[in-house]
Amino acid sequence: MWVSSRRARSSLAVLLGFVVSPLAAMDAEQAFDAVIEQAEVLAETAYRPPVDSLPQALNSMSYDQYRNIRFRPEQALWTEDDGFRVQLFHAGFLFPEPVRIHVADTEGDLRELEFDAQRFHYEHSAAELEEAAAADGGHAGFRLHYPLNRPDYHDEVAVFLGASYFRLVGPGQVYGLSARGLAVDTAEPGGEEFPAFREFWLLPSDESDRVTVLALLDSPSVTGAYRFDLAVHDDTEVLVDAHLFAREDVPKAGIAPLTSMFLHGQTSIERPDDFRPQVHDSDGLLMQTSTGEWIWRPLSNRRELRITSLLDGGRPGGFGLLQRERAFDRYLDLEANYHLRPGYWVTPLAGDWSDGGRVELVEIPTGTETEDNIVAYWVADRDLQAGDRRHYRYSVTTRDHAPVTHGRARVVRARSGWGAIPGESEPPPKDVRRFIVDFQPLDVSADQVEAELAISRGEVEDVQVSQLPNGKGLRATFLLTPAGSEPADLRLRLLGDDGVLSETWSYVWYPDER
Repeated sequence: MWVSSRRARSSLAVLLGFVVSPLAAMDAEQAFDAVIEQAEVLAETAYRPPVDSLPQALNSMSYDQYRNIRFRPEQALWTEDDGFRVQLFHAGFLFPEPVRIHVADTEGDLRELEFDAQRFHYEHSAAELEEAAAADGGHAGFRLHYPLNRPDYHDEVAVFLGASYFRLVGPGQVYGLSARGLAVDTAEPGGEEFPAFREFWLLPSDESDRVTVLALLDSPSVTGAYRFDLAVHDDTEVLVDAHLFAREDVPKAGIAPLTSMFLHGQTSIERPDDFRPQVHDSDGLLMQTSTGEWIWRPLSNRRELRITSLLDGGRPGGFGLLQRERAFDRYLDLEANYHLRPGYWVTPLAGDWSDGGRVELVEIPTGTETEDNIVAYWVADRDLQAGDRRHYRYSVTTRDHAPVTHGRARVVRARSGWGAIPGESEPPPKDVRRFIVDFQPLDVSADQVEAELAISRGEVEDVQVSQLPNGKGLRATFLLTPAGSEPADLRLRLLGDDGVLSETWSYVWYPDER
């Protein structure tokens, strides 16, 4: 029998994890119910930081040493069929806190996976760590492999590693941005809290292209139970079922957070000394509001930390960070392959999404492409307070472009520069900006279209719509005179006789960034 939540309140064993025998006869639904109970009980106790259980040699290993610890592919789990296979990550370096992993065996029983150093190669500089690992090593996470691109090879398709991070790729893609279970107080003055998955349960499905992962989340402010149902088709999709329990008041709980990188691209005012025209994992935030509006906000590498929001009074249709620039010549990078980086699209399905709230975008200055500096997530209008319970069910899907339900002209480029005309005898002040926004596909004459432009501050003039040379798109252009150093929130879309023709281009111009 499973340990009930009533008995669990006084059971240290349950607080530390499941025992082996009660799991033997459980299906995914029963097991997830038990994880939910465990998270609820855990929230009623004081937070206990993870015990530093790794030997010092593993905690202090170098980057090169960590790279030289490699999992032996022949030691992969679930190799009996052609579906998913499991490989493991070694604890140490940036991942000093081992996680507990339970895996279903060939009989379907869930058993805790003991660490075994023989599953890993300790090569070159890592050879000296093998003895310490064999004595007291641990797992940092795991990755799932699947015949993603061809039937005779199991590619990586998902990784769960570090805090509450997980990454997905679809067919023909390479790893780029990341998703997280939860973001707490991102970009708040008091600092960000990073909840972490402490324990996992891996359950194969009767269908070879599906797998279920259960996870227990813990942090000083919040506990949580997560179910991830992963499926691979034309895209990779994971259905997320999250139950959150607040230990303490949470000033800002970011739901379905996405984390990415933007170094330079279309919005960059100053060009770096780089042979690559653009460097980014994602180039924009797309949102479908509860009213059906599609909003595209291009990303920027700001000079200062910037936080902006897209508000919605109900449950949004979806949001995501996308990589719209898919052509190699936009990047010219044969190593990073930025043109193959996926976008992630979040679709709210059930739970507490209908409270109303906002998609918040955080843009952090960075001088290197090795740092993630972009974060986007949903924040509900209703605060998460101590003792509260929240439920969110949603999907995260890998995308090359916009969601298939998107039927409007897309923003394909947007740029700005000084608003002077070449050779003009009396040019305008340097702070006057000319913006151009191109929309495609749009097979309609420019004289049949109106550009609807809204601005929070400043003045706009010379709003025009012109035909693009290829005849399949339109350009909207305008002049902006800012209100001193105050930022201007800009919203632009194209209207025709039958209503809205395009996405809404949304951008915040900060005059002081020049």
